[in-house]
Amino acid sequence: MKILMVCLGNICRSPLAEGMMRHLVKQENLNWEIASAGTGNWHIGKAPDHRSIAAAKALGYDISQQRAQQFNQLMFSRFDLILVMDRNNLTAVKQLAKTAEEREKVKLFLDDDEVTDPYWDNHLFQPVCKQIEDRCKEIIKQLS
Repeated sequence: MKILMVCLGNICRSPLAEGMMRHLVKQENLNWEIASAGTGNWHIGKAPDHRSIAAAKALGYDISQQRAQQFNQLMFSRFDLILVMDRNNLTAVKQLAKTAEEREKVKLFLDDDEVTDPYWDNHLFQPVCKQIEDRCKEIIKQLS
């Protein structure tokens, strides 16, 4: 299974999901490839936001070595499942899809809800981090 996590800048939500999912699938001895990307290009090559790093560390995850990348059309062929944090980015990713098969790979990370972007509110990082961790565990149960 190859899963891509997507948010806007690839410095807050999707790196959390990538790092947590990688850690959790390793614990389950699953041979899955996990990555993340952002629809925007502002942070390419940068580490996750320091607040995401701290929130992840508080739950026992190290995401400090990850680096941001921008989503591109080639990622449709590389990944089996593309999980997007919110509806605006879901629309942006689906607009890049060239086929119905590619569009079918793209889903909201929370099924029918959005993961709030914590970038503008320091108090949101910890609850968003926990929400992402819980959902990663659910996804593993569903797909393994």
